[in-house]
Amino acid sequence: MADESSKNQHSEASPANGQAMADAASVIPASIAPPRKVALISGITGQDGSYLTELLLSKGYEVHGLIRRSSNFNTARLEHLYVDPHNSNKARMRLHYADLSDASSLRRWVDTLLPDEVYNLAAQSHVAVSFEIPDYTADVVATGALRLLDAVRAASASKPGGIKYYQAGSSEMFGSTPPPQSETSPFHPRSPYAAAKCAAHWYTVNYREAYGLFACNGILFNHESPRRGENFVTRKVTRAVGRIRVGLQTRLFLGNLSAARDWGFAGDYVEAMWMMLQRDEPGDYVVATDESHTVEEFLEEAFGCAGLDWKDHVEVDPRYFRPAEVDSLRGDSTRARSVLGWKPKVSFKDLVKMMVDNDIDLAKKEKVLVDAGYRDAQQQP
Repeated sequence: MADESSKNQHSEASPANGQAMADAASVIPASIAPPRKVALISGITGQDGSYLTELLLSKGYEVHGLIRRSSNFNTARLEHLYVDPHNSNKARMRLHYADLSDASSLRRWVDTLLPDEVYNLAAQSHVAVSFEIPDYTADVVATGALRLLDAVRAASASKPGGIKYYQAGSSEMFGSTPPPQSETSPFHPRSPYAAAKCAAHWYTVNYREAYGLFACNGILFNHESPRRGENFVTRKVTRAVGRIRVGLQTRLFLGNLSAARDWGFAGDYVEAMWMMLQRDEPGDYVVATDESHTVEEFLEEAFGCAGLDWKDHVEVDPRYFRPAEVDSLRGDSTRARSVLGWKPKVSFKDLVKMMVDNDIDLAKKEKVLVDAGYRDAQQQP
């Protein structure tokens, strides 16, 4: 079977379902339509990438995403946005193979597309996993950002007005710094992931100061959604709630229940990313709800949405404790609210309910497979 990259001259990658729903927006004749803004997103297949793609398409952008080559399709979060590239009048999202560990692929696509905006959302983003694969985490998160920044710097000379760059930072960079944490709070990373994000942050600042690049850091506090990966604690909780509710699971094993985080909705946070690149001057911004909740509070809210008591199902397992814990993160997003005019729309309670409702529906579908004998009912504890 031929490699997917040979399907057309642009080496585009396609989601598995080529018949995904087409964009219903009316098409303006090319002769009178203003040129579309072009965005390039690394990490487009992730939670944030999918929400950002939705936002940019709604604003009339042409969106290009960089994805890693895999024998398995990893584009599920984009299926509802995909239009076959042969339908050129409606296909405003294109996917291309590249990797943050491969500078040549980054340079090729930035040079070819000359986008108006580049959003670097790609990362090995799991904090606990970063302790197990620290070298890879540092290469992709830190040096990968540097590779992409340098590709943007080199291509900006060929782009009238230059290319604007967004770097996805993380509240984990603050680590043990006492809350609330703002743009002026010192970084004290407590994991290889957080240390790598700090390096990417300062690379971005350096390229802004050294080369005049329009480069922004978004220091985003924890942001969740039904599209969150299932090995992140919030989604792990809501998936368990759904399974327990329909009888597929009885217990949930977690680590530190007293850790506190500032949790918001990913769909709100990608709007802040876009707002940063619409400013006349680049800058760095904390994006947060400015309130924090412990894992225990999240459990109480999530299980309560399903009419369950978390204490009947949750057990603490020491294997899920980090080598160096981050006890409390709570953002101070005053600057983003005053300068960008951004504010979160989805409350903590509404976010949890959104995730629980989604995962109860998902668990009901799983149960159909179990009842029909297509799945082992004993997979979960």
